[in-house]
Amino acid sequence: MTVFDGIAARIVDTSRLHVNILERTGADPDTPAARTVVFVHGNVSSSLFWQEIMEDLPSDIRAIAVDLRGFGDTESLPVDATRGVRDFSDDLHAVIEALQLGPVHLVGWSMGGGVVMQYALEHPVLSLTLQAPVSPYGFGGTRRDGSRLTDDDAGCGGGGANPDFVARLTAHDTTDEAPTSPRSVFRSSYVSADYVTAHEDVWVESMLSTSTAEGNYPGDSVASENWPGFAAGASGVLNTMVPRYFDTSGIVDLPTKPPILWVHGTADAIVSDASFFDLNQLGKAGVIPGWPGEDVAAAQPMVSQTRDVLAAYQAAGGQVTELEVDGAGHAPHLDRPGVFRRALLQAIGYIGPQHNPSPPTESIILKSED
Repeated sequence: MTVFDGIAARIVDTSRLHVNILERTGADPDTPAARTVVFVHGNVSSSLFWQEIMEDLPSDIRAIAVDLRGFGDTESLPVDATRGVRDFSDDLHAVIEALQLGPVHLVGWSMGGGVVMQYALEHPVLSLTLQAPVSPYGFGGTRRDGSRLTDDDAGCGGGGANPDFVARLTAHDTTDEAPTSPRSVFRSSYVSADYVTAHEDVWVESMLSTSTAEGNYPGDSVASENWPGFAAGASGVLNTMVPRYFDTSGIVDLPTKPPILWVHGTADAIVSDASFFDLNQLGKAGVIPGWPGEDVAAAQPMVSQTRDVLAAYQAAGGQVTELEVDGAGHAPHLDRPGVFRRALLQAIGYIGPQHNPSPPTESIILKSED
């Protein structure tokens, strides 16, 4: 594991499994919860992706990044997808308990956004920062209101993973010789076209830490009579986010609502209203033959769903800030780190006015030009 200067990795023994975390060296274990931020990575990644932002935060903030099960140096125990992302959120809670942290600020990216939303449904948190989060209704197979297109979540879950990409993950392929290599996928789908970095090898290393053992990535599938011929299975990472098992829209009804910062890029290839990781969108575009049409297999309006749920959250008394980052891809914290850093510090009350307990009447939409 490649850790940057000023960052240290260690294993935390929890009540559930052995979890790897990253933390800045010299961090004060007595840092108050109001200055403690826990970062949760997304699918096909690990804590390594958070290192730049961890380094750049003020020195009096305790920054911790967690490897979820089956990623990074955490144990690769099987994932029970019938619990949605609760295996991941329960593991996260076990880490927070082992570190005796109490309620903290949580930052979740992509699938990690779903994990921290699920966590907030079950445990108190100080704030949620959702970066390019999975829709509150899961990934694929739903209409805008969250209702499911099919009873078996056809076209969703483990069967939707590209088998060559999975094979290259398993083989730890570091080349860019094919569009399906992890390095090529990182360049085309994780970041914007203008992204430049000296750390690409580290980001690819992070992707290659993904376990492809049974019960981990991508997960199983079953045959379906519905297009495109398969449906979600019951185990593995991708199946945790199918609508049958995943729904975090209940955050709207939380009696105590933490403030939410929602950060997303306008050039996100993975989470969007026309995601090319959504098989229904690929069918609509003619990439997958036999698409049965909008009435049967509509593409999922992921961003619109998130906006609708967060608008309802705000209408119910919560505070929401939306930061739409112009030109950023699926990882605004990489594409526009200064913008992300400032927004995060504001979200946790570190700079600017403290959160007003009386929420505004409409979401704050910040347009980034960095």
